[in-house]
Amino acid sequence: MDAALIQDVLAVASGALVGLSLGLVGGGGSILAVPLLFYVVGIGTPHQAIGTGAAAVAVTAALGLVGHARARTVKWPCAITFAVAGIAGAAAGAAVGKTFDGDKLLALFGVLMIVVGALMLRPRSGGGDADITLGRENAARLLPLLGGLGLAVGFASGFFGIGGGFLIVPGLISATAMPILNAIGSSLVSVTAFGATTAASYAWSGLVDWWIAAHFIAGGLVGSIVGTQVARRIAGQGRTLTVAFAAIVVAAGLYVALSGLATWFSAGA
Repeated sequence: MDAALIQDVLAVASGALVGLSLGLVGGGGSILAVPLLFYVVGIGTPHQAIGTGAAAVAVTAALGLVGHARARTVKWPCAITFAVAGIAGAAAGAAVGKTFDGDKLLALFGVLMIVVGALMLRPRSGGGDADITLGRENAARLLPLLGGLGLAVGFASGFFGIGGGFLIVPGLISATAMPILNAIGSSLVSVTAFGATTAASYAWSGLVDWWIAAHFIAGGLVGSIVGTQVARRIAGQGRTLTVAFAAIVVAAGLYVALSGLATWFSAGA
């Protein structure tokens, strides 16, 4: 089989795996995009994997946002404020990330995966204010919280080329006390914005493989549909699935971190 065709098939399969994980456990799946693109699909460099992954994450999040918007679970004023502040952070994070040595960046990304896997094991709880909104009466209190947290999370998202939903959701809940369903829906505004900002920065430097990104996204759409249907059938085992997936993320994180460190040290020897 032609090498290019094999790479396309692997991109679709990797995207399907990420989409399946998102559909099954509802978060954290996009953290696998970069290692899959680099180690499985065989994309050129760690930076290209990050840029391409960010583009795929942005499109996937935008599609998910449409569904949440229709269900009216998005708290738009809070979501937009968080996202606008985070765009500046994502642009800065992407700029810094591109200057980092690729192997060092992979090692740090592996450490991040381990942290994400550990955080996924924590019970997810939301606030109790379902009617929260950003207005004149609470702007002085909410704007600094939403803006500050958005800026910090945006930087991490841009630096690592991730959606950052695992940080955005608790950030929104901490700032506003909104219910978790609203936080999940609202977080997709930021995931879309941060991913698009990071992808644009990397694309400007020629570090996005749009052909591979398109195949990855196509696979992700199919995988997410299948994952969502399976999740409905085994709804009572959601916690077990989350624990199993978290273990996979931690194991993959250890591999990525050790591989990055080994390459880094061997190159410096």
